[in-house]
Amino acid sequence: MSFKKKIKKVYKYECTITGESFKTTEEAPNPNELMTVQAYYQMHPEADDRPAEIKQKVKNLEEEIKL
Repeated sequence: MSFKKKIKKVYKYECTITGESFKTTEEAPNPNELMTVQAYYQMHPEADDRPAEIKQKVKNLEEEIKL
């Protein structure tokens, strides 16, 4: 019995706000409007419902990048 390997097409996009690149397996209908989760929470801080430890990790990563 032979099995065919299913090939998934990978689409690469770039966040319009942060410039960060990311990959998806589905084609985006509006690639110019895509943004990362980090960029979304920067734009909408009132909607940030992540746990405090996650917020602290993100803050530490941002500080490391600035250095």
